[in-house]
Amino acid sequence: MAMAYRRQLAEVSRRFRAPQRTVAVVPEELAARGVTVLVLDFDGVLAPHGTDTPLPEVVEWLRRCAAVLGEDRIFILSNRPDPARADYFRRTFPGVRFLSGVRKKPFTDGLQRIMELSGAAPGQVVMLDDRLLTGVLGAFLAGVGIIYITDPYVSLAQRPLLEGFFMLLRILERGFITLVGTLPEITMRTKIS
Repeated sequence: MAMAYRRQLAEVSRRFRAPQRTVAVVPEELAARGVTVLVLDFDGVLAPHGTDTPLPEVVEWLRRCAAVLGEDRIFILSNRPDPARADYFRRTFPGVRFLSGVRKKPFTDGLQRIMELSGAAPGQVVMLDDRLLTGVLGAFLAGVGIIYITDPYVSLAQRPLLEGFFMLLRILERGFITLVGTLPEITMRTKIS
């Protein structure tokens, strides 16, 4: 089982080499592919780390997504569910649900809860995330679709240490996944007497 996920992560890392920004995802294309629920990470996907509101270009993109899918079909699943962020969505996109009170990704609790709340099957859900070993892995474990954001939003001018840390982390994740995705599966055999 673990080998399958290693290979899937390695394939995502290879397939998404070209820069992929959140706003390049076309909501109409998602709907045409049968996607009815959109799950979004916050940091890197909607805005740089440490900010409480999405970037203006992302707000416009979110409006397009809401027009196509419906606000109530969009969920925010962040490993940092800050109350100020939740307040922003309550004010600006009242139908968008900001999930909290679940274990952090890659645990599947949040995605399972979203499927319960929306009534959607895993094949109808897609998650946008910029981290291989948290959101992307969690999406694989939950069986939902994934769009790996390889060109996340960063602000080195505002938060150089925090953003530098996450940039390094993303590079290390890709290198690690590339390495372990090519390793042969090791099976343990025990002799039963």
